[in-house]
Amino acid sequence: MLSALCKACAVILLSGNCAFAQSDLIEPNAGTWKTWVITSGKDFRVPPPPDTSATELEQLHDLVAKNDAQVAAKITFWDAGSPGYRWIDLVNNRVLTGQPIPNAHRIYTYLTMAMYDATIAAWESKYFYNRPRPRPSEADATLPTALPTPRSPSYPSEHAAAAGAAATVLSYFFPDEASSFQAMAEEAAQSRVLAGVQFPSDSSAGLELGRRVAEQVIARAKADGSDAVWTGTVPTGPCMWVGDKPGNVTMPNWKPIVLASADEFRPPAPPDCQSATVKAETDAVRQFERKFPNNYKAFYWQSPSGLFTSWYDYASKWMFEDNTDSNPPRAARAYSMLATVHYDAFIASNDGKFAYWYLRPNQLDPSITPLFAVPPFPSYPSNHSTLSTARCEILAYLFPSHAEFIRAVGKEAGDSRIWAGIHYEMDNRAGVTLGKAVAGKFIERARKDGAD
Repeated sequence: MLSALCKACAVILLSGNCAFAQSDLIEPNAGTWKTWVITSGKDFRVPPPPDTSATELEQLHDLVAKNDAQVAAKITFWDAGSPGYRWIDLVNNRVLTGQPIPNAHRIYTYLTMAMYDATIAAWESKYFYNRPRPRPSEADATLPTALPTPRSPSYPSEHAAAAGAAATVLSYFFPDEASSFQAMAEEAAQSRVLAGVQFPSDSSAGLELGRRVAEQVIARAKADGSDAVWTGTVPTGPCMWVGDKPGNVTMPNWKPIVLASADEFRPPAPPDCQSATVKAETDAVRQFERKFPNNYKAFYWQSPSGLFTSWYDYASKWMFEDNTDSNPPRAARAYSMLATVHYDAFIASNDGKFAYWYLRPNQLDPSITPLFAVPPFPSYPSNHSTLSTARCEILAYLFPSHAEFIRAVGKEAGDSRIWAGIHYEMDNRAGVTLGKAVAGKFIERARKDGAD
């Protein structure tokens, strides 16, 4: 009986004293989950860990013995949230402080896909090798640890894998800061060693794995069509948008992540701008009584927080509340779904805009004075409604207890564009329908990705 029990412990092998039952393990099957860019986690399996646990335990003792307040602060910093949290926060802070980030949604997308794929690959290797954590361990129960021991095998380090992936992707987008990002990745990886919960070889293997995955993601980014230069002309005629240098005009030709094509869910053509329907909607925009609450919200949803960061903040907050931040594969999945649905929804929305080139309300009725500068591209459908709906549907799927709240948030974001005088209600309606369709395809994928 005892022999059988020990054999069972050897299978899960999280510690020499069989500290965790099978049900306590963090996502033993996550290594088989569907990835975004790499072929599979198995195809990126790291080499076997070195058979030098005793030597590495000695190294850990020496390292941990030298920890001071500065090291403790770094351990605490990198332990906040899931392995990807600090990297999301880094991009959020750049967006909020107004640093120039062209196509910020691309950075979020490729950053989160790289961290997710690296995490899945790390999980596949973890449960293939089942290397025990440094502690708790019969080999050395005296090693002091600064953090609770994660309920997953040690090799390779999940924090190192996410950090290696994140730093490599960010170095691609910001090459002048590559050395700084790599130093951050080294610090993030080393923080788990200094905390006493990973071996040095766990850290080095994780970093290398993350970098390898990131290279595949970067190759995908280089081929997504975002560097195309527009050589077309703005069409003219009744009901046509008027302007030059239309923003986002090449986006309909970008390569989507999940959608089969940019026009997979293209909205139907908008009505003639001289129709009674459009006249009524234009009148509604002109006659809308602006008051401080509506103006405030319209400005908020036009701000960097409304456009980008608040959605990730909601995800992070709810992960903290339900402890998903302690489950690296699920946390990485949440961030990546939120970013990738934004990416595809933006492509789909701009496909509609440049299929119809529909004029803005103030172009149809010059007596309309928008609350702020009108974006330099056509009106139908509303980007805000499309993107906000797509993201709130993903968050509702991931965090169903918050579904009613986040859907109200998404509606407010779309409505705010009418309050600001820059969209018709039909733009809003078309955006909502489009956003739901795009999100639906991502949710369909998620239900088959192995995590549900």
